[in-house]
Amino acid sequence: MISFNSRLKSVVKEKGSCLCVGLDINPEAFGSSNLSNLKEHTFKVIDATREFAVAYKPNFAFFERWGAAGFAWLEETVVYIGKDHITIADAKRGDIGNTASQYAESIFNHFGFDCVTLSPYMGKDSIEPFIKEKSKGAFVLCRTSNPSAKDLQNKLVNGKPLYHDVAHLINGLNKHDNLGLVVGGTAPDELLDVRAIAPEIPLLIPGIGAQGGDLKHSVKVSNRSGVGLINISRGISFVGNMTQKEIYNATKEYEKKIKEAMNQ
Repeated sequence: MISFNSRLKSVVKEKGSCLCVGLDINPEAFGSSNLSNLKEHTFKVIDATREFAVAYKPNFAFFERWGAAGFAWLEETVVYIGKDHITIADAKRGDIGNTASQYAESIFNHFGFDCVTLSPYMGKDSIEPFIKEKSKGAFVLCRTSNPSAKDLQNKLVNGKPLYHDVAHLINGLNKHDNLGLVVGGTAPDELLDVRAIAPEIPLLIPGIGAQGGDLKHSVKVSNRSGVGLINISRGISFVGNMTQKEIYNATKEYEKKIKEAMNQ
């Protein structure tokens, strides 16, 4: 059975791209709280970006807020994406082993995702249930893109920032070749640090686009010795008047910039 990281590398190589489309379908940004319209827009975004995307990352919060109807929408979204792209459950789970096992069952076996985002705060026993099957992956929060990430993640522990410990921990746990790290494009120096500590582990890079992260730097650093997925959410889903053509053109432009940076 091929490992998750091997499959990810294969898809990136095949497409010559590292674009991940984040599905954060926010009714406030969309301008409607009609669930049917939101669902239709989700499928429009997927259709407009299939040609360019390596992966899709539905954010659970934007589905969970609708209760049972939202979970049904999430199920339909995973099916609609299909098997030709990597699916990442942006759920940021992080709980003790017994509970983590139930989350893993839900995300991988009920919803059918390939991968999940995790918080490392409770240690390795909150991560291990998600990586027992090497074909399923996990991206662990390391140095995130939000402004207050530094409140904890940059705190010094024995003279080194805490996110260094997370990178070392994940390196050590990556025995099945199915672990990666989340590092924000808004933290360019920290991205350099993490790539030096974990040169081959895949990275998931949020914070490009609306949050102002450096696309070129993020692509070059994260892909220089491994795979670095560049996640774009709002910059694609809510561009202009949100027509399919506008979404397609915005995605194509991001794809062009990503390829230029990768080729350099």
